[in-house]
This record gives sequence, C-alpha cells and structure tokens, in this order.
Amino acid sequence: MTQRTLSIIKPDAVARNLEGAILKMIQEAGLKIIAIKMVHLSLEEARGFYAVHQQRPFFDSLTGYMSSGPVVVSVLEGEGAIDKYRKIMGATNPENAEQGTIRKAYALDIEKNSVHGSDAPETAETEVAYFFSRLEMVR
Repeated sequence: MTQRTLSIIKPDAVARNLEGAILKMIQEAGLKIIAIKMVHLSLEEARGFYAVHQQRPFFDSLTGYMSSGPVVVSVLEGEGAIDKYRKIMGATNPENAEQGTIRKAYALDIEKNSVHGSDAPETAETEVAYFFSRLEMVR
C-alpha cells in the first residue's frame, strides 16, 4: 500500500550538514521525496507540533531543542512508507539502533537523534498537514 509519511531532519543533523547524507539514505531505501523545505520552528510552533507529548517530562526539553535551529521537513511516499522509514531511522535511542540506520550513523543521543518520522497513518496525515499544503506536494 502506498503511503505518505513526514520526515524531519532535526537541528543537530542540520548543524552538522548531514541533510544530503540522510536524504540519500532515504532515497536509496526506495522512498520518494514529494515535498521538502527548510524551516526554523519557533518555540510555539514546536509546542504545537509536539502537543501530543505536552504532559510528558521531556516536552520542554524536546520543544526547546526542536526550535534551537533549522530543520528539514519532507514528505516521503512509497510502499509501506511509514514502516519503511521507521526501519531506516532506527531505534529512538541510538545505542539500540541497528547498523546501517540513520540514528546509528548520525545520532548524538536519545534526544539529538537526528531524525523524526510519523508512527502511524493517522499521525502521518496530521504531521504532513502541519507543514505542507496539498499544493506543495509533487507527484
């Protein structure tokens, strides 16, 4: 089943100029980039995006980090895109990530883990809409 999912290359990876390397891994895995842009989230925008986590103890740290520098957001499309991208990303904690995954290769720690990806079809739809209009997605 063809799906769409959101990818965010986080501030730590952008600061280290890893956008190209990460996008290459995504494309080599067979996912198509149908929309892409660089943005610098305000704290308010980061809080809006991660609102589902507002009761979690890491919310302030996460939203502060995600608004600390530019990020690259993209919409990925492909067969089973959500699961495929999550596999390419690797475990949230890079110490537990498999070799060959983005987080094993580039993450600094559990928070500065270089990438974000949607975890379910409903989440993907909401997250994609947070950053992109339908007009911005090319097929």
